[in-house]
Amino acid sequence: MPTNKNAAIRYQTLDKCFRDRRHRYYLEDLIDKCEEALYYYNGVGEVSRRQIFEDIRFMESETGWSIPLDRHQDGRRVYYRYSDPDFTINAQPLTEEEANQLRAVIITLSRFRGLPCNAWIDEVISNLEWRFGLRGKNEKNIIGFEQNPFLKGLDLLPDIIHAAVNGQAVSITYRTYKSSEEEHTVVVHPWYVKQYNNRWFLMAYDAEADRITNFALDRIQGFQVEEGVTFIPNDEVDFEHYFDDVFGVTIPPADVEKIRVELQFSPKQYPYIVSKPLHHSQEIMDDENRIIAVEVRPTYEFTQLILSFGADVTVLAPASYQQEIIANLRRNLQNYDSMQIDCTHVS
Repeated sequence: MPTNKNAAIRYQTLDKCFRDRRHRYYLEDLIDKCEEALYYYNGVGEVSRRQIFEDIRFMESETGWSIPLDRHQDGRRVYYRYSDPDFTINAQPLTEEEANQLRAVIITLSRFRGLPCNAWIDEVISNLEWRFGLRGKNEKNIIGFEQNPFLKGLDLLPDIIHAAVNGQAVSITYRTYKSSEEEHTVVVHPWYVKQYNNRWFLMAYDAEADRITNFALDRIQGFQVEEGVTFIPNDEVDFEHYFDDVFGVTIPPADVEKIRVELQFSPKQYPYIVSKPLHHSQEIMDDENRIIAVEVRPTYEFTQLILSFGADVTVLAPASYQQEIIANLRRNLQNYDSMQIDCTHVS
């Protein structure tokens, strides 16, 4: 049954109280226990008498768990306890709605089965299927994801995640894009793993250079844990917002400032841009003329995105970025100059 996090915490707390045969839980005790649990998980918690009564009513209903709750009179007070000491909401069968939701999750996860870095998913899916008996005999794939199981470096993903979770420094031998032959080895501290454009990237702290370095997994030639190096934890970077000002995974130098880019799209492309924004900062400036704006620190990935739209987009501002796009288009046209000459000669 769909519910929010706070409600789920209260239901679990009440269930625990109702199962306890050693203590008597009066209404005030139930309130205290729920507030204590909410404070533990959320850092704040306030529960009213009315909320507890509503929670109990829900738990007793068929929509909830039909709990067998007794109300025992103790003078002028009442304490609450399950009539069945073995009852718990956690042992109840799934509702049809819950089963459908869980089945959808299993189908979604199943799309990742068989990849070299996802062996753990097989175990999770198998446990879910066995525990809830949700696997269909003639189950067909009805959902697909953009994924490249042949991408180099995918086999490193579990080890990289393990090192990050367990706080282990690692030694990486890396081959840059600028030179297919040049390699260098560096000891770094893995902090974050991100997927972008169907590829995986490691954000790791390079203590010697005192900076966060971006490593594409398909360019990593060697990887090993450095047991003798003390791990430096991430105590300062919030990666949930680290990429807010950029498009992609590349963080430009500090002197690259954020700019407001105004873009005009063709009638054909505009509906797609509205339904799938280029960036979280996107805003519609002029719907009639199909003009939107985004605020980003320009990077190679962002420029490539703009160029990918071809004639379906025009950069209106700022002038400096407009000139950068024009320069890219001119260099692109130069690649075809000789072909145009040859074609003219033939005709």
